Amino acid sequence: MKIRRKYLFYALAFTSAIISAAVAALDATISSLYITDPWAFGVSCFIVGIFISLLILLIFSIPVKKGKSLGSKIIDPSFKRIRLVRKEEIKYHVLAGFGNAVLTIGYFFLLSMLGNDPSAVIPFAQIVILYLIIMESITEKNMPTLIEIQSSLIVTFGAILVSISLTGTITLQSMVIVFLVINPAWVLFSIYQRKLKMLKIDGRPNDALNIRFWNVAFACMFTIVIVGSYDLATGNNHFAAGITASIEHFWWVALSMSIIFFSYVFYIRALGIGKASITQAVRASTVLFAIPFSLVISYFNIIPPFTTDPVMILIKTIGTILVILGIVSFALNLLKAYVFINVKPGYPIEETMDKLWKIHGVTRVAAVAGPYDFIVKIRTRTLVKGYERIIRKIEEIDAIEEYKWQSVLKEWEKI
Repeated sequence: MKIRRKYLFYALAFTSAIISAAVAALDATISSLYITDPWAFGVSCFIVGIFISLLILLIFSIPVKKGKSLGSKIIDPSFKRIRLVRKEEIKYHVLAGFGNAVLTIGYFFLLSMLGNDPSAVIPFAQIVILYLIIMESITEKNMPTLIEIQSSLIVTFGAILVSISLTGTITLQSMVIVFLVINPAWVLFSIYQRKLKMLKIDGRPNDALNIRFWNVAFACMFTIVIVGSYDLATGNNHFAAGITASIEHFWWVALSMSIIFFSYVFYIRALGIGKASITQAVRASTVLFAIPFSLVISYFNIIPPFTTDPVMILIKTIGTILVILGIVSFALNLLKAYVFINVKPGYPIEETMDKLWKIHGVTRVAAVAGPYDFIVKIRTRTLVKGYERIIRKIEEIDAIEEYKWQSVLKEWEKI
């Protein structure tokens, strides 16, 4: 099956958002009825999660037609079978695993503070978009465009407004968790999951299924260390409570971890197509999908009922509209192009490639045989200014003799 790359990106991000909203409602139910200790819930999630993720991966490793695995046919074409972590992946898995461990514990704490209402917790996690924009401007050569910044701010502000009218009580402690724990941890998790997805393993793109499994494994290790250290320092028994919860409520936790496995697999695949900030901005649509799930569990008195104050409902509606507008803004302002370049005789290939690679907006440079010397892939969200800026930089390179700019109208990807 073939699908336009842009459509694939949005399909993956939106699917991840819907699944994530459903799991948040399930987590709220478990937290309200069964595992009330957030530390214990975090421990049980990763302990049970390792077994569930391993089982899923083994099932998807079953070979089917033409030597392909079940997972490559229905989830990720890059997947072959379960494998060990490669040396070049370890540092990224360590950082992403630590981020996931801190993020998960912080998430369960915030969930318990805000009345176990997923539609109140999820919006605050979207502030990470701003963190990601800042990090990408530092760590990546592609500075965010004005449109990306504007769209991210719209999504972030809308997400915060969505949470205001809900049942949770906002406290200083919850704000500290939001700004200093959850969102910084999500940055680590997101940035290094993307780096893992961009790696080549045995000459082919890294697959999201193995990335997710090993992230759970590394996150479990860090969770055990964090919770165990906290227990030793405070004299608590959260880790033991987590072990007990893993046994007594295994099937509830297994259900949550089974579903969220697919949410993160789709999220990781989306990260392989778009920047982390853009992917997260689109995935922020989960704040919309969380509302009906919260209404359902509030109907069954698992969480308190929503407010009926007209002013609060209006604020919530405005926030929802802003989130939609921000996502649409991302969708309508992406330009991709290829520049075909010939260079003058006598100029070093590597030096010219390096100069091309340093141009903001360039995502790939390939030296090729044939009528052209280089093919450069471009991505920008400002058609006129982006085009002029990139072309001006190309023309400043002395080695370049001539070039042709070809904008991408449609781009397909096999799934």
